[in-house]
Amino acid sequence: MAKSITVDDLDIYYGDFLAVQGVNMTIKARSVTAFIGPSGCGKSTMLRSLNRMHEVIPGARVEGKVMVDGQSLYDNAVDPVAVRRQIGMVFQRPNPFPTMSIYENVLAGNRLNAKKMKKAEADEIVERSLKGANLWNEVKDRLGKPGMGLSGGQQQRLCIARAIAVEPQVLLMDEPCSALDPISTSAIEDLIHELKSDYTIVIVTHNMQQAARVSDETGFFNLKAAGQPGQLVEFNNTQKMFANPDNESTEAYISGRFG
Repeated sequence: MAKSITVDDLDIYYGDFLAVQGVNMTIKARSVTAFIGPSGCGKSTMLRSLNRMHEVIPGARVEGKVMVDGQSLYDNAVDPVAVRRQIGMVFQRPNPFPTMSIYENVLAGNRLNAKKMKKAEADEIVERSLKGANLWNEVKDRLGKPGMGLSGGQQQRLCIARAIAVEPQVLLMDEPCSALDPISTSAIEDLIHELKSDYTIVIVTHNMQQAARVSDETGFFNLKAAGQPGQLVEFNNTQKMFANPDNESTEAYISGRFG
């Protein structure tokens, strides 16, 4: 079940440094939300706060609320590991586990959850996940081969298969195409379109055209000045944002006058 995410007055810190300030937004279930903005304005930090990856960094913390279907992610009773199972992450550079086969890469998250799986069950998860990531037909005859032997675009789809194998509700993608060629990028974008019928997807991208192509809603982040915290300047329907944004600085960024 895809879930909606509500962010209320979120401040994100690295030690004493306030990196992102005062974010409010609602991310709709079964939609694609893009975060855009210049480098260093807190997009990836914001993304990582949505599944508690941010706090893996020593001294990092948040104030405010992140709610997934009414459940506070940062409640003391909530297990961060359970949060990350529910809210999967796909990183900028494809990162298959180098010593593992394609088959074992897909199952890595399921094995971590310490379930003893029968072979038939494991086979079913691998096939379903690779089909879900549009990779099955390319790799079904070499599942025992190393994941690292795939091309960059295939490796990224393998990482998406690994993320969806544990059946999360939300998928976070941090510039998932920035290390890929145009053909692989197009394949990932097509895949994002398909996946949103089952998942809530949030993507960070530096590519304006990509944000316009894949997302339903867009959040524009910016810094007031160097050394100041990043802020959410505008959050809007993507078509409106790219055609007629509410904020002058959004238009300046989208039209390439800065950033």
